[in-house]
Amino acid sequence: MPLHAYKGIIPTLGNSVYIEDSAVLYGDITLADDVSIWPLVAARGDVNDITIGERSNIQDGTILHVSRPTASNQSGYPLIIGADVTVGHQCMLHGCVLGDRILVGMGSVVMDGVIVEDDVFIGAGSVVPPNKTLKSGFLYVGNPIKQIRPLKQTELDFLTQSAINYVELKNEYLAMLDTAK
Repeated sequence: MPLHAYKGIIPTLGNSVYIEDSAVLYGDITLADDVSIWPLVAARGDVNDITIGERSNIQDGTILHVSRPTASNQSGYPLIIGADVTVGHQCMLHGCVLGDRILVGMGSVVMDGVIVEDDVFIGAGSVVPPNKTLKSGFLYVGNPIKQIRPLKQTELDFLTQSAINYVELKNEYLAMLDTAK
């Protein structure tokens, strides 16, 4: 498994976690139950910690990192990802906090100090500048990101369904690994 220590700290995994072999995870990272980490994800919990909640999925080519504590920001910026979060392909999440039931569209960048409340869609290719708060229940798109409209009920339902879809997919991958042994 592609887990590496940093200063003696190695990532910790919940139950039924899937990490694809080409992903690389260093240091102070905690993955809750049913998390999936897909090909070419790079996650460094070196100068701060990374936490990923239940049933969340981090898709191919995404980079996860943090900011160290400083004199002006004594806790730095850890990366905290809630439950049932879908992070699309080739995203960059850096020192931000994501609530529950969020979709981060492919190629999006979410920067230090950002807070994304629960039940949010971030459109593909969006850039969320430092220290911005995205309010619950809205679609956001653009560079820089802008609030577009309230989410429809079907979109709110999809946020949970997307996480369920990835739990099912990672279970298929885990089953294939078990039969290959």
